[in-house]
Amino acid sequence: MFSLQSFSIEVETTAGTDILDLTSQVAEKVRSTGVDTGLLTLFIPGSTAALTTIEYESGAVQDLKAAIERLFPQDLDYAHDRRWEDGNGYAHVRAAFLKPSLSIPIEQGQLLLGPWQQIVLLDFDNRPRQRQIRGQVLGLKPANG
Repeated sequence: MFSLQSFSIEVETTAGTDILDLTSQVAEKVRSTGVDTGLLTLFIPGSTAALTTIEYESGAVQDLKAAIERLFPQDLDYAHDRRWEDGNGYAHVRAAFLKPSLSIPIEQGQLLLGPWQQIVLLDFDNRPRQRQIRGQVLGLKPANG
């Protein structure tokens, strides 16, 4: 049986570059749909956050933060900051490059992630936020499910 189901996950972030592991929360939401084979799409509304995957361990997370800072330094002069005086121009640029959505296949009711691959939210904004990650699972449920 074909199924399309939506869900959301809410998290609170701080005023720094937060990288939060969402894997277990997302996996539980996917399991609860009963979908056996399909596709998960995740989306973060807003223009200062992104979604990606990484091996979520302290060294890799620290390396990712450092790489983002090298590529898109917070202390550059951003036209957005001059116009709006909110100091988060860097956050908009970072999020634009890293993207707000992510798609992951589902097989046998499980996310098809690698053994060291976790789903992460990156929040770049310079103030705390209440973030709502939206998910949609599109796929097939077992005939007896």
